[in-house]
Amino acid sequence: MAKSILSTKRLGSQLIDWLLEEHRPEKEGPYRKEELHRQHPWWQVMCLTGVDYFSTLGYQPGIAALAAGALSPVATLILVLLTLFGALPIYRRIAAESPHGEGSIAMLERLLPWWQGKLLVLCLLGFVATDFIITITLSAADATAHVIENPLTPNFLHDQTIAITLILVALLGAVFLRGFREAIGIAVFLVGVYLLLNFIIVGLGLYQILTHPDAIANWQTALFARHSNPWILFGIALLIFPKLALGLSGFETGVTVMPLVKGSNNTPHHCKGRIRNTRKLLTSAAVIMSFFLLTTSFITTLLIQPAEFASGGKANGRALAYLAHLYLGNAFGTIYDLSTISILWFAGASAMAGLLNIVPRYLPRYGMAPNWARVTRPLVLVYTAIAFVVTIIFRANVEAQGGAYATGVLVLITSAAFAVTLSAHRHRQKRARLVFAIITLLFLYTTVVNIIERPEGIRIAGFFIGAIIFTSLVSRVWRSTELRAERIEVDELAGQFIAEESQGAIRLIANRLNTGDVVEYFMKEKEVREDNHIPPNDPILFLEIQVSDASEFADVIKVRGVQVGDYRILRAESAAVPNAIAALLLYIRDQTGKIPHAYFGWVEGNPIQYLLRFILFGEGDIAVVTREVLRRAEKDPHKRPGVHVGG
Repeated sequence: MAKSILSTKRLGSQLIDWLLEEHRPEKEGPYRKEELHRQHPWWQVMCLTGVDYFSTLGYQPGIAALAAGALSPVATLILVLLTLFGALPIYRRIAAESPHGEGSIAMLERLLPWWQGKLLVLCLLGFVATDFIITITLSAADATAHVIENPLTPNFLHDQTIAITLILVALLGAVFLRGFREAIGIAVFLVGVYLLLNFIIVGLGLYQILTHPDAIANWQTALFARHSNPWILFGIALLIFPKLALGLSGFETGVTVMPLVKGSNNTPHHCKGRIRNTRKLLTSAAVIMSFFLLTTSFITTLLIQPAEFASGGKANGRALAYLAHLYLGNAFGTIYDLSTISILWFAGASAMAGLLNIVPRYLPRYGMAPNWARVTRPLVLVYTAIAFVVTIIFRANVEAQGGAYATGVLVLITSAAFAVTLSAHRHRQKRARLVFAIITLLFLYTTVVNIIERPEGIRIAGFFIGAIIFTSLVSRVWRSTELRAERIEVDELAGQFIAEESQGAIRLIANRLNTGDVVEYFMKEKEVREDNHIPPNDPILFLEIQVSDASEFADVIKVRGVQVGDYRILRAESAAVPNAIAALLLYIRDQTGKIPHAYFGWVEGNPIQYLLRFILFGEGDIAVVTREVLRRAEKDPHKRPGVHVGG
């Protein structure tokens, strides 16, 4: 029995070690260093983003036909215009302002400082989670549709939609648990084959329309059945096209992968070549996708009966595959199905990689995620479990998940447009500000209409936002007593003060800077010496920490030496006063080999109020929190700096 328990514990320990193993470069300080990526030509990286962007052709034409009917080509034309003259200019500018792949979220974080910036980022991360999680589940569900509807698929699999989708999601998770590497070569092959097959289907579809003029006549009859005025039809298409917003996905990914883009004259601070090539990537992807969106919408609307697009129809979620089987036979259709299944599944890989990159970039830096959130495998398990739940809730239905996917995509693009508008305003570019403001309003309209028409998307996003904010705040409170200092930098005068003080007992008086004159330090020294019975001849140092941005979690603490009269002062800025004091005390101990002592005064007031002040503003009951930070950082009481409170 005892051996069994020990064996179980050993297995559990090995499992935890494996989950927390990080196949990445060593970290410096509490945060991961920026990774060095092997760079590739821009067209190859375009294929990496294309597994997400271009894969929407697997289900977009069917969704468009189901949403807009005979108006699908007209509504798709509006979508293409918004892509080329709205989303593309926005992300071309984002590429210029975030050449290291930070994207629009980082731009908003910089443009909106303090807690409002952090809360906005948390909300946007909720929409990112909606976008990427639904990308995984929707793509897997559509891949399942191609598996089931293939004529060669055994009949017993036709009722196993959810099970097959869950297997595909699990396989995706297994890939990342095993260890994922940038697979540019695979992406180039998948995208190349997929676009070639789609081009063949488009060519065949256009040929069928040209050789059967009745197809155009039937479409025109259906188009003008209710309204004969083209402007009225165009206005109706304007109201309908937000339902087609899935065709806008992929731009944020295009900016995120910028570090992979090879460019001439790249230096850490000068990335003109990378920016220029990324703009080529974005433009080429938008033009290619616009061509396929228009042509596939046109041929599927004209050649497929409306009933086939509905749930249970042979073209539901697989309109182009339906045409491939219909006109080119089951052999070519099966090849197309395999290509579509592969790229849809790999689109889920792109989304998973995006999630694994974006969470460690923000939440741990805010102190709003536990330490294991920096490690890949636990996050993969979390995301896979969430994808399982979403798949079961939506019963692996592509159309049912379209609203949530579109909501995530549109909110991210709208926030990007807003970020670019703010940037143009900051740079006093009046014309650019006006243009981007109009584009922002267009995307805002599209987002609002989509939310009204398909409210399940905002509900899913709201759940993710609520979960992220709740867990982030809990984590922030839980981790609030960490040292929260990446490193400490001491200038020459401050180092001299510390060296002089180390000749005897090291005593530091914590002081809140007010006037900063001799009288202030005289009165503070007199009060502390009396309260703590410090001998009058013992030298002392003053320690002053000013709060810089309390919404930050960790920072580099730069200590300056300042002399006012005969008083020696160590001054620094930090996100949290007690954590900075504790970090500095430990630094002095390690540098001098002596235990420093810090002296504080008691505060008056409600302890709960001071706790909230500490969490939100980095201050509060300094002495108590400093003692707790030191206790957690140094387990040996004999090596722990002393904290004295008098008064």
